[in-house]
Amino acid sequence: MRLFTAQAMREADRKAIDLGYPSLLLMDAAGRRTAKRLLERFAGRKIVVLCGKGNNGGDGLVAARWLAHWGHEVAVYAAEGQEGDAAMAQQALRAHGLEINPLSAWKPQPHSVVLDALFGTGLRGPLEGFYAELVENINQSGLPVVAVDMPSGLPYQPHIRANLTVALAGLKNEHLFYPHRTACGRILLDSIGMPPRALDNPHLPELLSSANMRALLPIRPGNAHKGSVGRVLVVGGYRSYTGAPSLAALGAYRTGAGLVTVAYPADCDVVPPLEAVRLPLFEWNTANLQMARADAVAVGMGAGEGGVEAALAALGLARPTVLDADALHERVLRAYAQSGLPSIITPHPGEASRLLGLSAEQIARFPLEAAQTLAQRYPGLVVVLKGGPTVLAWTPPGTSETRMAVNSTGNPQMATGGMGDVLAGVIGALLAAGLSAWDAARLGVYLHGLAGDQSQKPGLLAHEVAETLPEAVEQLRSGSARDFWEPGYD
Repeated sequence: MRLFTAQAMREADRKAIDLGYPSLLLMDAAGRRTAKRLLERFAGRKIVVLCGKGNNGGDGLVAARWLAHWGHEVAVYAAEGQEGDAAMAQQALRAHGLEINPLSAWKPQPHSVVLDALFGTGLRGPLEGFYAELVENINQSGLPVVAVDMPSGLPYQPHIRANLTVALAGLKNEHLFYPHRTACGRILLDSIGMPPRALDNPHLPELLSSANMRALLPIRPGNAHKGSVGRVLVVGGYRSYTGAPSLAALGAYRTGAGLVTVAYPADCDVVPPLEAVRLPLFEWNTANLQMARADAVAVGMGAGEGGVEAALAALGLARPTVLDADALHERVLRAYAQSGLPSIITPHPGEASRLLGLSAEQIARFPLEAAQTLAQRYPGLVVVLKGGPTVLAWTPPGTSETRMAVNSTGNPQMATGGMGDVLAGVIGALLAAGLSAWDAARLGVYLHGLAGDQSQKPGLLAHEVAETLPEAVEQLRSGSARDFWEPGYD
């Protein structure tokens, strides 16, 4: 499953037409499916359909026709100048005897629900004049709004604030990335019958879902023992950050690691989980770290000024490694990239800004581009750029093609201290279980976010997410994990 830009979805539409699929059939399916999903949540209310003059407006005209055909009270307000398929949809609507009112005549009607079919993904800039005022009036009306494919006005201001968005054919960036995602309300992804070949685009980011992540879960054999299911070495800790390596260890254990060793400065009051092996050290060097038998390493959590030294010492172990927090420095990343070891870096926007020489605000605004740039700068390293949502990127050595993925789990309540430490431990456990760096990173961020979604509440703490990881694993394994976009295929 891929995540589409507006341009990529338009290309998919053109590809479907080139394959011989009639565009009018796509519009009819889009309108019918939207109407059906609207009725699932707002049956019994008068429906007011607001239509622009493009294809999104055509989808709304089709929806109005089906709603009327099914016996529901519908009022239609449309812009003048319908063309192409939208004009044919308008003609079909008139054949059903429905009056089409000028869009300028719309006024909020009590107890109605608004179907927003003004603008789709084709906007080239912010709405102005009449349309900007119309959007503001809709938002201020207090009426429930269902958006066709995308709330009108996105990704600019002003835009519709919808209660429900029926995404058509595929999810777009605005459905995933904050703050735009907030304007969509509940999101339902629905099929419009587009040929699968039209949607197939390997250059787009993969959207992590329950279906594709379930296949990556490690299988624990019946004769498993603690040394056969993954041994993780956590390296970190500093006087001010004694909890970070402990949280990483807890995340590793709760994801299924058989044995976790925590290496930390001997002069720090680090208290690992009771089940962890303690390895207090007076010096970061490879020989000291070799006292712990490890299948994978997570290094840098709360390591402070010793982060670079600790990471370079861990490099000598020649084990798959997660580089987090204070290990994220140019010198370290270059060394790991040159080593060829399976390695994962997990920066947040602030850490990525230091690596790229950009502001954290720029990183947060353009996370896909930032993650891709990091992956191309450090070939072979899997990039996990944490955020809302987390973006992953990987440029295999010797290639110019960067693989991209976007996580679909997690929520804003997870924006608290220690969450990244838990994530580093989760990914470390999956590396130790034998997954590739790309698979461990994707499954790790998905499970971490899924665990956070189990207890989506204010004041959510990192150790609470760690404790919920076994439930998240079981949900994914059993098939009971649900994707946030509520698929509407039937």
